[in-house]
Amino acid sequence: MSQLPTVAIVGRPNVGKSTLWNRLAGRKKAIVHDQPGVTRDRMVDRVELEERAVHLVDTGGLVPGDDPLGLGEQVRLAVEESDVLLLVVDGKEGRTAADERIWQELRPYGKPTILLVNKGDTKAADENFHDFYRMGVGEQVKMSAEHGLGLPDLHEVLLRHLPAAQDEGELDDAPALAVVGRPNVGKSSVVNRLVGESRVLVSPVAGTTRDPIDSVLEVGDKRYRLVDTAGIRRRSQVTGFAEEIAVLFAKRQIERADVVLLVVDASQGITSGDLAIAGEAWDQGRAVVVVLNKWDLLDEELREELENDWPRLDTLLGAPARVNVSALSGRRLDRLLPAVDAAIERSRLELSTSQVNRFFEAAVQRHQPPQVKGRPWRIYYATQVKTAPPTFMVFANRTLERSDPYRRYLENRLREEHDLAGVPVRLVIRRRT
Repeated sequence: MSQLPTVAIVGRPNVGKSTLWNRLAGRKKAIVHDQPGVTRDRMVDRVELEERAVHLVDTGGLVPGDDPLGLGEQVRLAVEESDVLLLVVDGKEGRTAADERIWQELRPYGKPTILLVNKGDTKAADENFHDFYRMGVGEQVKMSAEHGLGLPDLHEVLLRHLPAAQDEGELDDAPALAVVGRPNVGKSSVVNRLVGESRVLVSPVAGTTRDPIDSVLEVGDKRYRLVDTAGIRRRSQVTGFAEEIAVLFAKRQIERADVVLLVVDASQGITSGDLAIAGEAWDQGRAVVVVLNKWDLLDEELREELENDWPRLDTLLGAPARVNVSALSGRRLDRLLPAVDAAIERSRLELSTSQVNRFFEAAVQRHQPPQVKGRPWRIYYATQVKTAPPTFMVFANRTLERSDPYRRYLENRLREEHDLAGVPVRLVIRRRT
């Protein structure tokens, strides 16, 4: 596990915690909306603060009292893991009883805490600032997360409370695994079972997970970075502004993944939504491992229906590895990481230029390209230019459209010849006279 210090942003709902996370991270990743409770899970990312790097954690709003979804438990888990807390309050509203109760819950943890009076660009915040000292937090900073006012002061105070720097390790080299799928297919349960802790909020309410969350998995001497994403829905099925943004963020996670774990609810078969998500991963050039979850719920009839549907997904993803699991019981989860390791290795295939040219020469001899206006397609030279996905530059007498059957033939031959099951292959064909 990385030895970077961890800073958690906590507070009641709708005081600007996600806006502060975005401001400190220097990019818009946390979902920001004026509806309380939009941020439901912990979101962790590496953030540079002056000369120090930290893990910055954004949490859902802490509401003392009833908590049917277990949101408060997630916040408390983040507090336990953190070195410093940023307790955010609304300077415009002033000190509230809810702020007081939250501080009383946080105080027993004994964590260094900075009270951040947000919305400090308002007259009301100026008037209320000194009243917040009555909470007895100690260090107190006034700022505007939205406009950046007071950010240097926050950096100065925060750096003073961080523990001494330690060796971070090799986490940046850990392969990123994006866990994607339709809502409520068991993505969070798969991550929880792999990581071995309740890192991601799990609830039967579809769409509970909204922000992408990174979790670190260590198995022996190997490390993986698991990304559990919001359930991806087709745009026509998206309801609500915040959820629509969550879908966008989930797709962005695929971009930074080495392997995509496509979680499918086996009891529902292969749906058009599953195919749409698979197409997104494939179009972005990511190797895919299909996780058929809830396998234990299938009777003989459902299994037959699933096998009849499987060829649609199998063809789209170039015969990917398939793992039948039950995230609830942990059945067959031990087969998942070996499949991931194999997919990573295949996606990093490297061929010498001589191997590439021999392959294309043999492929053309095996199946002659069709002629256009009496002229055959002729290849002059080819070389590999990239891995993950394997990408090949081909110089020929003319280009081939992306939908051209002969291009598909060459890609499929590459996949068959070099065992690239579940790995996209890219051909960049340039015309050369």
